Amino acid sequence: MRTNEVEAGFRPGALIWLAVATFSMGIDGYVLAGLLPQIATGLRVDAAAAGQLMSVFAATGALAGPVLGALTGRWERKATIMLALGVFVLGNLLVALAPTYFWAMAGRVVSALGGALLNAVIGSYVIARTPERYRGRALSLVMGGFLFATALGVPIGLAIGQSDWRIPLFLVVGVGAAALVGILLKVPRLTLPPVSLREALSPLTRPAILSVLLVPMGLMCASYLCFTYATLILGPRIGEGYPMIGALFGYGIVSLVGNIVSGRVTDRRGPVAVLTVIVATVLAAALLGWFGLMLPGLAGAVAGLAWFLICAFFNGGSGVTAQTRLATMVSDSVAALVLALNNSAMMLGSALGSALGGIALAAGALPDQLPLLSGAVLGVTLIAHLITVGTLRGRAGRGGIGADEPPVGAVEPV
Repeated sequence: MRTNEVEAGFRPGALIWLAVATFSMGIDGYVLAGLLPQIATGLRVDAAAAGQLMSVFAATGALAGPVLGALTGRWERKATIMLALGVFVLGNLLVALAPTYFWAMAGRVVSALGGALLNAVIGSYVIARTPERYRGRALSLVMGGFLFATALGVPIGLAIGQSDWRIPLFLVVGVGAAALVGILLKVPRLTLPPVSLREALSPLTRPAILSVLLVPMGLMCASYLCFTYATLILGPRIGEGYPMIGALFGYGIVSLVGNIVSGRVTDRRGPVAVLTVIVATVLAAALLGWFGLMLPGLAGAVAGLAWFLICAFFNGGSGVTAQTRLATMVSDSVAALVLALNNSAMMLGSALGSALGGIALAAGALPDQLPLLSGAVLGVTLIAHLITVGTLRGRAGRGGIGADEPPVGAVEPV
């Protein structure tokens, strides 16, 4: 069986180098947010302007990902991965060497273009090269690089960046360059059947796919609604500084564990069932966390940490499951666009969550009330998820409109 797995593309050794690439993206995606004062001083701008380096990166990635995924759908996959990673590394090098704010902003745009394409094409490569029964585990291995970066790479980056904010960017460049060499030597080539641009864009015309994207967007919105302000929620209970750094480190580790577990369970139970459990459990955790935060003293601290880590576990596992579900709805040749849309939905959800939490706090809400607002978002997400699943199964059963779309139960083991 092992020989057949290798022939079919299930090669953990090759996938590790793709995980190293996502590790570099994970550091880049989070570490600069913790160094805004140093960046502002170094580039001689205010903190708000420094923060726009992150906003422009997210906006560029969200908009460019689907377009680049569609335009490069006919390209050989390994070469596309290397090109995207090379552009990402070049953009970070430009930021690290930027003499002015303008060049730093230009570097962030370049790195966002490379990162957006890299996210999409790595996912589509893994899906195309891996037997369906192993896709969840393969995706969890590759995505584990990103989550491992949040648990280990970001704290290290923040520590070494206190003296010079450019050093973590050189770290990203070094890791990305190492991944580039590893991919060149160890990752097999892959050419998918050619598709026209119209065919590549066809997922945009399928309401079922667009409705499925509401789930990752809702999960990320609910997550960042609280994660962005985690210091305000947990800080008064566990202490700021090192206790809060420890909590964030724990969040990253637990997210990584959730990612690993989710990959295996998704392969066994199917992504629809696992997504349902994830959304429902995080909803219950949000409501119980809101109640627990009202408890005094040690009890409130324990309840707050329990809520935080439960959300970490299930949020960490949601990415693999959402990607696997979308992969069952399209052919491998257009998977890059769909996964780029998934990444855009997640980035949009993150931005909406941060903005919604900020608006709530500005309107007078207490930080302890944010989990309740998060629960409301998750409630809407769960309802949308269940309606989508029921609608797809109903259409498939009737053989009417939408019957040409893969019925959920037929392509996903439950």
